[in-house]
Amino acid sequence: MLEQRIQQHFIDSADLKYQAAQALSHPIASAVQAILACVTGGGKVLACGGGLSAVQAQQFAAFCVDGLERERPELAALPLGPSAGKADAAALARQVRALGQAGDVLLAITATGDEDALLDAAQAAHERDMTVIALSGRTGGALAGLLRETDVQICVPHDRAARVREVHALVLHCLCDGVDAQLLGEQEIPL
Repeated sequence: MLEQRIQQHFIDSADLKYQAAQALSHPIASAVQAILACVTGGGKVLACGGGLSAVQAQQFAAFCVDGLERERPELAALPLGPSAGKADAAALARQVRALGQAGDVLLAITATGDEDALLDAAQAAHERDMTVIALSGRTGGALAGLLRETDVQICVPHDRAARVREVHALVLHCLCDGVDAQLLGEQEIPL
């Protein structure tokens, strides 16, 4: 019984990834182009996440700086998080206002799209003339409603947070690989 349950997790995850591949490839490519324009123009990516997605934001920033699978020059990226001594919803927005500049990108990662801190961060990014890439789940939540025409929404069409985060991890790998391929050319990655 337990083994069947475990196997079902793998099947459900693979099925969602297969379904999402075609639907998400265009917005992921658009996000790659936005990140590429940002970093090659001297800008930086500010990455933040709601709840458990904050860890994925930290990981993405590390991929930008350290690389994913290929050696390349460091890309300017910073993870945003709770301020020391201030654990309020406005902390991310304050960091965006302090660090963000026109031409920068805010990558906001959320399973639901409804966290107040991310909504405030997206609004702060718009105040700074930054592009927002919203990596969300379900229907995109309230964050989807804040996006401008120049922003990018990558919305995993699923209600279960665990499945959404699994696809988010793959999307983050695709973003980094896409930027690397654009900067360094296509290359076979050794297995």
